[in-house]
Amino acid sequence: MCGIVGVVSNAPVNQLIYDALLLLQHRGQDAAGIATQMGTKFFMHKAKGMVRDVFRTRNMRALPGNVGLGQVRYPTAGNAFSEEEAQPFYVNAPFGIVLVHNGNLTNAHALKAEMSSVDHRHINTDSDSEVLLNVLAHELAQASEGGQLSTDQVFRAVCGVYRRLRGSFSVIALIAGRGLLAFRDPHGIRPLCFGRGADGTLMVASESVALEGTGHVFERDVAPGEAVFIDLQGRFHARVCAQTPSLNPCIFEFVYLARPDSTLDGISVYQARLNLGQTLAKRVISVVPPTDIDVVIPIPESSRPSATQLAHLLGIPYREGFVKNRYVGRTFIMPGQGVRKKSVRQKLNFIASEFKGRNVLLVDDSIVRGTTSRGIVQMARDAGARKVYMASAAPPVRFPNVYGIDMPTPDELVAHNRSVEEVRQLIGADALIYQDVEAMKQAVRSAAAPGTPELSGFDASCFDGEYVTGDITAQDILRMNEQRVQTGEDDADASRLALPNAS
Repeated sequence: MCGIVGVVSNAPVNQLIYDALLLLQHRGQDAAGIATQMGTKFFMHKAKGMVRDVFRTRNMRALPGNVGLGQVRYPTAGNAFSEEEAQPFYVNAPFGIVLVHNGNLTNAHALKAEMSSVDHRHINTDSDSEVLLNVLAHELAQASEGGQLSTDQVFRAVCGVYRRLRGSFSVIALIAGRGLLAFRDPHGIRPLCFGRGADGTLMVASESVALEGTGHVFERDVAPGEAVFIDLQGRFHARVCAQTPSLNPCIFEFVYLARPDSTLDGISVYQARLNLGQTLAKRVISVVPPTDIDVVIPIPESSRPSATQLAHLLGIPYREGFVKNRYVGRTFIMPGQGVRKKSVRQKLNFIASEFKGRNVLLVDDSIVRGTTSRGIVQMARDAGARKVYMASAAPPVRFPNVYGIDMPTPDELVAHNRSVEEVRQLIGADALIYQDVEAMKQAVRSAAAPGTPELSGFDASCFDGEYVTGDITAQDILRMNEQRVQTGEDDADASRLALPNAS
């Protein structure tokens, strides 16, 4: 999960890209980078840290040009502490290309070997994004046949990329002196959209909020398997380059990852979360009589819409019982499990009056490891709650994610090979209520606006174990677990998932 943005304008774009990255900061806080183009020359600055910390006035002045791209990074493979793996990535041939990527290539290991033995291109890091860049560079060289690069040749190169890549990828690339290229994987797993400003500026970004928050009008999502090319004169070209595209967006974007004020593939994230609360309410009634619940309290932040809707439908007071410290980094930024455990209490404190003597229903967006859920249940008891019920707006997370979310290994998932009752005992709740998988899918699907492109389905693999690319084996998962991001500080736990309950 990363946030990416690309801009073609008639005015300098450095500030605009910076502002868009701030709006996408929730998608990655490990590193940030911006590359701009003036003439045929690239200018780049990238480093570890938040956008506001990476870019100073001197850095912004060193990013001239009317075309550019940027990324906020959330690493899922490679070395999280390596400055070299911050994006954008650059390669000088052919033409000169800089690239940012959101997603995860499931065949990166094989591609890297192929790059070396067949394409004779050197990969210098462990990042799958560098592999992707070199695949694109090779295909552009093949398509251009050593000459100039036409729009048709750009799309032909992307067709070649689709034939080689597996997994999830939303990509934005600058080709020196030619223009901006963006494309999305054939299953549409990771989001990508574009829009225009009043001055004719074209922006491509991970979420609609980056467009709207910078004064651009959202036009549409990039379709699965579609490539978009914007030349330096601002002319827009689009073509579906994959052979059999289908729309299967990652359902975890709607459960947790995306901002609630975004719309992805025609689906309002906020409405999806309201709908999840509505269906969760039916599950709660089947487990705990509403008369036995005094108050509904969300675990901040992304569970609030679901908790609000649930409380309304059950006729139970909704209260904010936890206060979040906004100046502590999200949990997945913490480098190791020892720091992660400590950060939970740093991030949340309780308002004792909302718990004392009450039967409390806590609502969270999902439960991954369960360690934070256990800590929060204990916090509620420490605050004086008589009974503590826990409800998850998502189903049990039983399987690892291989498409760009650094889910823990199966053995680290609290619901893997455990019943709901066993999980309840582990987290210490008086009752535990999970969302149903099919109800979750229907809740998200029903949040789509009229006229939205028809969904083929969702990637809900971490809930149902069905991987939409159809090429994931147990051996693949084992190998990818071995390649999970290396923190360098705690070998026992390298997962950096951002969930408040995944600590």
